[in-house]
Amino acid sequence: MKISTNKIALTAVLLALAIASQFLKNMSVYVTGSIINLILVMAVLFVGVGCASIIAIVTPITSFIITGSPIMAAMPLVIPAVMIGNEVLVLVVGLLKKMPLPVKVVAAAVVKAAVMGLLISLIIIPVFGPASGLPEKALTAAKVTFSLTQLITALIGGALACIIFPLVKKGVNTL
Repeated sequence: MKISTNKIALTAVLLALAIASQFLKNMSVYVTGSIINLILVMAVLFVGVGCASIIAIVTPITSFIITGSPIMAAMPLVIPAVMIGNEVLVLVVGLLKKMPLPVKVVAAAVVKAAVMGLLISLIIIPVFGPASGLPEKALTAAKVTFSLTQLITALIGGALACIIFPLVKKGVNTL
């Protein structure tokens, strides 16, 4: 698979935007998460699944480095689970090529939230949470964050992509 210089450059720009957005984490997970999901969808649409996958895998690592999440620190398996959730979003958007964008993003959001809810909320936290030393209240909040909140932020990011993608694509086509 040959990747053009333009795709590499655009992937780098999208990754830089994703990393920059992670500095807003203290504002709200709904802001940061929605931006990350927006960028993942836009990456699939502009540079393809392969390049979008790089962003999907790198952003949970940079998120942990930037925000120092106590959940991720106490249960490091959460990091690859988030990578898998991001990758699921990328793959679903990429696989549903002929479907309208709103259908792609809703399907991707639902599948991502289901996968992350299963992996993190129903497996990782129940198995490793009690030994993590984190208070029960934090573990309960994490279960919501890695399931329902993921659904909401993926839907918001997808909705933003439905609005922004046609505008950016039109602008790119006029260059």
